[in-house]
Amino acid sequence: MDSASASATGAGAASPAAEDTATRSGGPAAASTAGHTAAPPAAALGPQALAGLKVVEMGQLIAGPFAAKTLADFGAEVLKIEPPKAGDPLRGWRLLQDGTSVWWQVQSRNKRSIALDLRRPEGQALARQLIARADVLVENFRPGTLEGWGMGYDELARDNPGLIMLRISGYGQTGPYRDRPGFGVIGEAMGGLRHLTAEPGRVPVRCGISIGDTLAALHGALGVLMALHHRQAHGGRGQVIDVALHEAVFNVMESLIPEYSAFGAVRQPAGSALPGIAPSNAYRCRDGVVLIAGNGDSIFKRLMAAIGRADLADDPALAHNAGRVARVQDIDGAIEAWSSTRTVAEVLSRLEAADVPAGRVYTAKDIAEDPHYRARDMLLEQRTCDGHDVLVPGFVPKLLGTPGALRRPAPRLGEDTDAVLAELGLDAAAIAALRDAGIVG
Repeated sequence: MDSASASATGAGAASPAAEDTATRSGGPAAASTAGHTAAPPAAALGPQALAGLKVVEMGQLIAGPFAAKTLADFGAEVLKIEPPKAGDPLRGWRLLQDGTSVWWQVQSRNKRSIALDLRRPEGQALARQLIARADVLVENFRPGTLEGWGMGYDELARDNPGLIMLRISGYGQTGPYRDRPGFGVIGEAMGGLRHLTAEPGRVPVRCGISIGDTLAALHGALGVLMALHHRQAHGGRGQVIDVALHEAVFNVMESLIPEYSAFGAVRQPAGSALPGIAPSNAYRCRDGVVLIAGNGDSIFKRLMAAIGRADLADDPALAHNAGRVARVQDIDGAIEAWSSTRTVAEVLSRLEAADVPAGRVYTAKDIAEDPHYRARDMLLEQRTCDGHDVLVPGFVPKLLGTPGALRRPAPRLGEDTDAVLAELGLDAAAIAALRDAGIVG
């Protein structure tokens, strides 16, 4: 996760020079290029849901920037503040193309970049001017960092009473753990998720992505929309949104705590099964694995008929979930005895004909080649600032009246610094002096 850092690293928007390089969008496809969606330019799609919303992003890596990216995808003007020398560390994470992470191309699309040293008083003064003009400030520093710079909410709200401030951190802005460094993996563990992501008796594993950060980001973006609605309906006052990583994870843990409260039950790892709901599991085939969800009463009967087990389909003890849970090992054994003699394709074909929910495990290659992804504009070609075409995810959710759009590619570091400072009224000589002093880049 990114909120452990006390360094100043991030906010985003867009440069006019880049507009013609971003030509794919989340609207209905007009054509198809190399099997992937080719959509009209964003300007042809009409207004977006968040058009006119001004966001300043201060933070780095995942949680804060993902929240701002979500707003930017639907029209918000996001200005990303980055440190002048290195920028957001995400620029250098995982696989690089011409020295820049391809992950960066997704995380920072539709943003502008201003390189500004927030550790310097002059940089802080410029940031305050930008925030005074914004609707939303997104930050994911360790609690107390902005206050140490004289940029706590009370100070910022004096110049901008309508400011909405999204704060994402490991443990929240209050409580005994507030000052601890917090990363996504720690939030996943404290939120209860990591305990369940294991085969019984084995060490818990991560799910493969920074899910704690992303859940916090999505809760944060939702909070921004709630606060915007309240501001419009109740006098124009802003507020702070306090999102903790572990709380965002905990919020999606379903019946974990009610079961403990009511029965003293501590839910344990169950591998690919769904405890208390049957049958729903991963089943081996001759050439791979399929996921089958046969846990609805009528679906179960169809599944048993499809695998030639009419005896189980007609067994009154298995007509409802409670009876199936009591005999889940027998049911899973029957399903895998059938699936293990067949290929994944054969299993999926039979279950589709029987109207039973089932699917194979997708890799990146599977996703990139899947026609349903293409049909729903979830695979978009994005031209980077360096002239490369890279496949990126489309826009979620699908707003049919005001869809998300790719208005511009992820910016180079400080690409919009001069333009943004000019919008604040600084002339070329003043900007040059700031650059010479290392305050901007």
